[in-house]
Amino acid sequence: MSRKALVIVGLVGLFGWGIYTTHFAADEFPEDLEVSSTTEIQDEVITGLQQGNKAPDFETQTLDGKTIKLSDLQGKKVILNLWATWCPPCKAEMPHMQDFYLEHQNHQVEILAINLTNAEKNTDGIEEFVVDYGLTFPIGLDPKGEIGKLYQAITIPTSYVIDSKGIIRQKIIGPMNKEMMTELVESVE
Repeated sequence: MSRKALVIVGLVGLFGWGIYTTHFAADEFPEDLEVSSTTEIQDEVITGLQQGNKAPDFETQTLDGKTIKLSDLQGKKVILNLWATWCPPCKAEMPHMQDFYLEHQNHQVEILAINLTNAEKNTDGIEEFVVDYGLTFPIGLDPKGEIGKLYQAITIPTSYVIDSKGIIRQKIIGPMNKEMMTELVESVE
């Protein structure tokens, strides 16, 4: 068969298929079929570390022996901070964090500072650090490094601003000052 004949057969086939789909195949679908042009979005939110994700939940022991779960803080805005006593930027950040905490603790805002305990020599150094810096916000311990791994705390300090619904709104790598914390927390619900 010549090339011209193949092209003609192909065109006739396409033409025939077009007629079939517009006239005959349309009868296969009911005329009263309703097709929605909108999509309903479920209330489900993905758990993860990206902005807009639900913050992964965890449970930890605090330095004073209490158990705390991140999800227990839902209803409050949270600054989740991952840090260590030997980290110079963490040391610089802590006085700002304490000042922020004192100013905002009665305004549905919580700081949960997770010490990467597995990277510390011992917990005595953590207690000494907390006393020396006069820290009064909750200090969670991460003896196996599970929370640090969960929250990808490769560089410290690493902080997450979490809204009152438990949704991550911001990730900050590096130290923050009080003004930055205030601005970040005021920008979320």
